[in-house]
Amino acid sequence: MTDPFLLPRTTTVEERQRRAATALLPVGSLEQHGPHLPLVTDTVIACTIAAEIAAAHPVRLLPPVTISCSHEHAAWPGTVSISAATLHAVVRDVAESLRRSGVPHLVVVNGHGGNYVLANVVQEAMGAMALFPGGGDWADARAAAGIETPSASDMHAGEVETSVLLHAHPDLVRPGYGTADRIADDRRHLLTTGLRPYTESGVVGRPSRASAGKGGKLLAALVASFGAHLAALEGAAPQ
Repeated sequence: MTDPFLLPRTTTVEERQRRAATALLPVGSLEQHGPHLPLVTDTVIACTIAAEIAAAHPVRLLPPVTISCSHEHAAWPGTVSISAATLHAVVRDVAESLRRSGVPHLVVVNGHGGNYVLANVVQEAMGAMALFPGGGDWADARAAAGIETPSASDMHAGEVETSVLLHAHPDLVRPGYGTADRIADDRRHLLTTGLRPYTESGVVGRPSRASAGKGGKLLAALVASFGAHLAALEGAAPQ
């Protein structure tokens, strides 16, 4: 499996020869993931998805953005956030720098559900960016992997995230995920109060149902769905 802290190791000569029209920018977070997953879980997942895609498609792989909008997790030690405005600016600056160097398209591979602003960055780019995975990609991947927990219940450090790490980076999964389940489906005040009123441990989901097999199927399904995004992006005229 890929190194969870992998940085692209290509040279400028190799990137010139690749002549990629699209780059992948993994965006993760630094936030609590309960007692069994590390703070860098979202970054590791975004990097893993991006690396699998880069192995299957002629795209350029960028280093990850490792801190993003994790304000709802501020009650737990270790969580660090930046503002939505800062994340917006960083992604736009990266896209503009790529454009000037001859790479017109950027795919933001998002590993953190709280990065709502990324949808607006892509929307504003009008054909020059894509956001991946989308809700439909996740739904199809969950079905292909046989994920048992409904998506609304599997919000954080649950079956999906634990399965991906069990498959790709099992050394990062601590003991105890088999007894860490927490269901809190009514989270209507999440944006106002943060996550803490809904879970003491930080987990919302059923990590006990996770498996490496499910994680592998999830990743394979996501890679398979990426081709349509690439075709749509490279078929659109960048603004």
